Amino acid sequence: MKHDGEIMEILAAYDLTGSLRATAELTGCSHHTVARHIAARDAGRPIGEPAARDRVTDPFLPKIEEWVEASKGRIRADKAHEKLLALGYAGSERSTRRAVAQVKAAWRLGHVRVHRPWIAEPGMWLQYDFGDGPRIGGVKTVLFVAWLAFSRFRIVIPLRDRTAPSVFAALDRCFRILGGAPTYVLTDNEKTVTTAHVAGVPVRNQQTLDFARHYGVTVLTCQPADPATKGGVEASVKLAKADLVLKDTNLRTDYGSFAELEAACEAFMDDVNSREHRTIRRKPAAVLAEEAPRLHRVPETAHTVVFGLSRTVAENTPMVTFENAQYSVPAQLLGARVFVRAHGTGPDEHVIIVHHGPTGPVEVARHHRARPGSPAINDEHFPGTRTRIPGDYPVKARSADEAEFLAIGEGARTWLVEAAAAGTARMNVKMAEAVTLAKIAGFAEVDKALGNAAFHGRFAHGDLASILNAGKSRTTTHSADETRSLTQGTSAWAGLGVTVSTTQKEQNR
Repeated sequence: MKHDGEIMEILAAYDLTGSLRATAELTGCSHHTVARHIAARDAGRPIGEPAARDRVTDPFLPKIEEWVEASKGRIRADKAHEKLLALGYAGSERSTRRAVAQVKAAWRLGHVRVHRPWIAEPGMWLQYDFGDGPRIGGVKTVLFVAWLAFSRFRIVIPLRDRTAPSVFAALDRCFRILGGAPTYVLTDNEKTVTTAHVAGVPVRNQQTLDFARHYGVTVLTCQPADPATKGGVEASVKLAKADLVLKDTNLRTDYGSFAELEAACEAFMDDVNSREHRTIRRKPAAVLAEEAPRLHRVPETAHTVVFGLSRTVAENTPMVTFENAQYSVPAQLLGARVFVRAHGTGPDEHVIIVHHGPTGPVEVARHHRARPGSPAINDEHFPGTRTRIPGDYPVKARSADEAEFLAIGEGARTWLVEAAAAGTARMNVKMAEAVTLAKIAGFAEVDKALGNAAFHGRFAHGDLASILNAGKSRTTTHSADETRSLTQGTSAWAGLGVTVSTTQKEQNR
């Protein structure tokens, strides 16, 4: 086959000589070749185009087209070759593959979906979707990805699940990051948004309608199984997963905690929103500053569904139950309604409890995840109470005699507890005796004696009086000063050798 330069020389030589054979001699080719190229130029055909030849697959093209149409362009060439062999086809599998590829290309051209460019208006559209996040401590996470259509501003928030409280909390945070709420919010047909489809019409979740009414937005859903209707956020999800999820392409290390994942998402948002977008040729953060005045104002307080599941505090125990475990709340919330949700995963996981009062929502408690049967308790939530220990009985007078005995002091209370534990008999008589001794010897002395009796386990009759008398005996002590000496005198020797009469002895007695 001649290349383009040779063909142009042939045509130029023919225009000069006007003879096929002379041109052939000048260009060194056959006069038939010269005639073919001259005829192609005169007929207006592309010069040098090879002549069409019949192919071995031509008789079977209608059948191949039928198979491609029936399979919606999905039939494999090897399967088509097997079917052709059964019909008497004698060509090679390579010829079959070429024919099938040609027919598939023609079929796709006739069934291709044409997309019209979407021109987004500022402040109108926000799209959000989800992607599988990295595992932290063996627990899966979810990446919430939002995309503001006009400014191309991206937001990525890690979640522990895709329940309504988590999703709506992420949306609330998303609105506050943007500085306002858009007119429309577009997402998939998840149960948090759409409960069912009737005749192709989506039925909205009531919680979603309440949330949308609170923020003044309209929640719409794309066509089922048609991600192209929200292609902007789909691309954002791919970009976020490629950077944040552990892969060989980014060489990321494992996340040690949920807080590390949150920090990584913050860094990702700062990066993608601060560099020039290839479509608008501007930084999304700069465009957002222009779009923000077109967004609607976000309410000061978030919708209650953001705070989690509703729970009622018991009337006599400040505890709430969440996912089969119990958590304490301040005692002043007895009988009140609170909202409970989980945040984070692994060691950073917390259960957050919020109370929505007259002044707005307030976080009243935050606990680590508890297990069923092992409640999470904060002692500050139980003022005026003490931990009950088996065998530690509160001492409380139930009669006037008992009150009079306990009024002696702490020693009396200790004696009562220890004597009862020792199984002391006739305790009421001994308590009355202690009250009588306290009136005579003083309450402080008897209280001390009762404490000593309890310490040494002396609960028999008369033990209290014995301890009390022993405490009163004192040994005379002498002290030396400038006028007195501790040296023993000799006055006691004065009577040695002196005869004493009987009368004097009786007088001395």
